[in-house]
Amino acid sequence: MEDIEDVVAGGPPPGLMRLPITTVGLKPRKARPIKISTPPSIPSTRATHIPGTQSDSEYMAGLLSAFGYSMTENPEEADLWLINTCTVKSPSQSAMDTLILKCKALGKPLVVAGCVPQGSQNLKELEGVSVIGVQQIDRVVEVVEETLKGHEVRLLRRSTLPALDLPKMRKNKFIEILPINVGCLGACTYCKTKHARGHLGSYSVENLVNRVKSVILEGVREIWLSSEDTGAYGRDIGVNLPTLLNALVAELPPDRSTMLRIGMTNPPFILEDLEEIAKVLCHPCVYSFLHVPVQSGSDPVLNAMNREYTVNDFKKVVDTLMQLVPDMQIATDIICGFPGETDEDFLQTMNLIQEYKFPHVHISQFYPRPGTPAARMKKVPSHVVKQRSRELTTLFESFEPYRGMEGRIERIWVTETATDGLHLVGHTKGYVQVLIVAPDSMLGTSVDVKITSVGRWSVFGDIIGTPYGREEMSLCSPPFVDPTCKNSTEKDVRLATPEKIACESCNCGLVENGNIQGISPMPVATERNTSNENVHSCNCKTFMGSINNLLFRKQKDQTSLIQNLGYTLACNKQKDMVSLPGKLSSLDWVLVSGALLSLFAIVAVLVQLAFEKGSNTTNMLTE
Repeated sequence: MEDIEDVVAGGPPPGLMRLPITTVGLKPRKARPIKISTPPSIPSTRATHIPGTQSDSEYMAGLLSAFGYSMTENPEEADLWLINTCTVKSPSQSAMDTLILKCKALGKPLVVAGCVPQGSQNLKELEGVSVIGVQQIDRVVEVVEETLKGHEVRLLRRSTLPALDLPKMRKNKFIEILPINVGCLGACTYCKTKHARGHLGSYSVENLVNRVKSVILEGVREIWLSSEDTGAYGRDIGVNLPTLLNALVAELPPDRSTMLRIGMTNPPFILEDLEEIAKVLCHPCVYSFLHVPVQSGSDPVLNAMNREYTVNDFKKVVDTLMQLVPDMQIATDIICGFPGETDEDFLQTMNLIQEYKFPHVHISQFYPRPGTPAARMKKVPSHVVKQRSRELTTLFESFEPYRGMEGRIERIWVTETATDGLHLVGHTKGYVQVLIVAPDSMLGTSVDVKITSVGRWSVFGDIIGTPYGREEMSLCSPPFVDPTCKNSTEKDVRLATPEKIACESCNCGLVENGNIQGISPMPVATERNTSNENVHSCNCKTFMGSINNLLFRKQKDQTSLIQNLGYTLACNKQKDMVSLPGKLSSLDWVLVSGALLSLFAIVAVLVQLAFEKGSNTTNMLTE
């Protein structure tokens, strides 16, 4: 489902995937036949158009699917539209208004869900349409079916939090967006979301842990914690964020096949837990990335916004995390032209961004939201707001956050396809976006890459190994060591290319020049030799591994962007050797020879048939 924010936003950074707007339809049921009028292209279906995003939208799509509804790609063929809305910014609501007018012009039944109807129940645009609030998404099927019958439904009363184990249809099957709470404890003067989402309501640690367990079993490779303010989690139920994070991390697979990304958090509620949060961010299964909105570099403006922190508080958060977490990446937000912002205030904001050179800054112009205190404040002239936005954007885009990454070896987690259709998108431990050329079978895996070039928004890498934990794509399982290895240190986990250490107690390691090279207990990115003189040492050789290597070699010849697998691996110190990628085993040569003989036989038969046909033709002419 597409978010209203996505509809009005500019294009995504290069390489990021933008999913298409999708729709859902109702399959006819034998127990209750439904008379329908649908185009010939999708016979016997009813379609429900759903632009929307994140966990709420995925849950609604899953519920509709579980009750017999299906997805369709053409909104104009839909019999009902369901729009999941956002109320953070004015352009978001304007986009919703446009969609509503288009839907009414097409004569489609309409359901509007999300923050807009919950926070602005008396909007003129919502007259004559069904609406469903943010905490009633578990009843979306009832609302849709009643609307299809011609009834107008308004379901906005807040109730208990929706269950986390509802059916869900993910936009990306490898990514689970997990809401840990709804609402917040803040009272920002410009924010409309609080009107819709209400006061803080947190899910229990037990429920969230159970959800993490279940999605890992479903094959999810990234878990994104979602919240209006992650740092405020649990303050309504007597727990805190570090308690939750430690419980969730304990459930993540030790092979690092599934990663956790912590959601957006405001400075006030993480100040007292900074060191504990830093420890979690250092964990091998947690991305070293955090979104901490500052909104302004001026204390007077922050006070007018009622943000409940100072610029120094924000700096303490950033400085602490950058000091304690290797390769830490921090994103932030800025609102340009907040009422009362002076030139001096804006200069302080510019200086703050210049000082830290954040790799990600979400810049927006102030839009007054009806019903908020900021809407009654004296506005900064619009031309000034636009000029400040342009100046800040120019400064931000001048940064080179990934300069110096060339040549580094990084482990990345691959979960998306780039918009250009040529690359897959992966992320490093620090959540740097890496574009690689690889087959779609790489989606949902992690692999080591060598960074070959850097851009403003992402970096490019060449694969130097097979995916971790993907035996059918490799000659052997990735190397692991005994966690009790005395020479495996915490330092090894944090390094992209751990130091070469020897450990006789480890069962597996890297072999180079006849020496066993130990690796860290967690499967971090390891040094790999690309020399064709190295060999694999493993008793688990497979024909599929050779086929995979041949495919990778062919792709390298065509694109020069994927390197052959070329590292030396010893498994259980076995001495039997297997050929490197690019060299075939005896079984492979037998199969290739058989294929060639078959080809020769076919050619011989065709030649014989052609000769006989020519002879018959000659005889007929003679007669």
